Amino acid sequence: MKNSIKRIKKWVIIITIIVVAGYFLNAKFFNKVEEVVSEVPSELITFPVTQETITQSVQVKGTSKYEHETLVYAPFASKVTHWNVKNGDQVKKGALLFTLDTSALKNEIALQEATNRKAKLEAELNSFVSQQNDEAIPVGTSEAERLKSLATQETGRIGEDLNKVNADISAGEIAGKKKKIQSASYQAPSSGIFLFESNSEPPQLVTDNQYIGKIVNLDKLQFIATVGEQEVFRIKTGMKVAVKMTASKDVRLSGKVEKISKFAMATSSKETASTQPPQFEVVISLESNEILIGGLSLNGEIETIHKENVTVLSSIAVIHEGDLSYVMVDKGNGNIERKEIKIGLETSDKVEVLSGLKAGDEVVLQ
Repeated sequence: MKNSIKRIKKWVIIITIIVVAGYFLNAKFFNKVEEVVSEVPSELITFPVTQETITQSVQVKGTSKYEHETLVYAPFASKVTHWNVKNGDQVKKGALLFTLDTSALKNEIALQEATNRKAKLEAELNSFVSQQNDEAIPVGTSEAERLKSLATQETGRIGEDLNKVNADISAGEIAGKKKKIQSASYQAPSSGIFLFESNSEPPQLVTDNQYIGKIVNLDKLQFIATVGEQEVFRIKTGMKVAVKMTASKDVRLSGKVEKISKFAMATSSKETASTQPPQFEVVISLESNEILIGGLSLNGEIETIHKENVTVLSSIAVIHEGDLSYVMVDKGNGNIERKEIKIGLETSDKVEVLSGLKAGDEVVLQ
């Protein structure tokens, strides 16, 4: 019994010593951790105020188009007897493009001319007969017979006038057909690359005034873009444009705004017009490039504002309170001061500082 009591006292003393020792060890450890943490300085994110160029731009999309396109139409309906050009050929102004069959037109002209000669002879014969009848009226003829004779003469005169009108109309038609015959050997109205309406085989039969193709100048292309009503008033003629090709993203082109539409583009339907915001056309001239052709998808960045040597700061560092803007300026030695500023031009990532800061200042983000 005494031995059991002694063993219990022994273990109580051992456990008490372990608890006390653990308490002091833990207190010492946590105090060291707190000391280490307190020694770690808090890091601040700073932004420098710089002096640089700042720009603002408008993003546009559209397609390339040849600046000078001369459309080619068939002068009259006929069979094509000869093609002197292939798709993509370089042609000079006045060069023969194609030849049309003129046999049908020549037959029509011959028939009309014969009809006119016949009508003219009949008119001359009627005039002669009328004159003979007038001279053959004997003296003492009754008034009724004389009136009948005069009516016959008047009818003949009216018929003669009608024949002259028909003859004039027919002569005009004949002149028009002869002019068409002269255009049967169709010559290029301008120099450039000839392109058919489609990549299919050239037509062997054409209708009157049928669109056949066009002659384009590859050295002069335009970028036809569209912008909304919010951007159109920011764009002016002469502004520079940085252009990229969708099909070849590595190609960089430069352009210049040539024309801005003053009227919104027409929409295809009333429903579209009521849901889609107005779009305005912007014409941009492009520098020549050997891989640039008409019909390509293009993206452009029109530089609307360009300012050099201005005070600039990252927009992240600017804090706004209503109409006021301010920043936290690092004054050194851990001192931070709130400073109100006046801002000007704003871009997606930078702002122009008009007053309150100077180049070289450091702004803190808290």
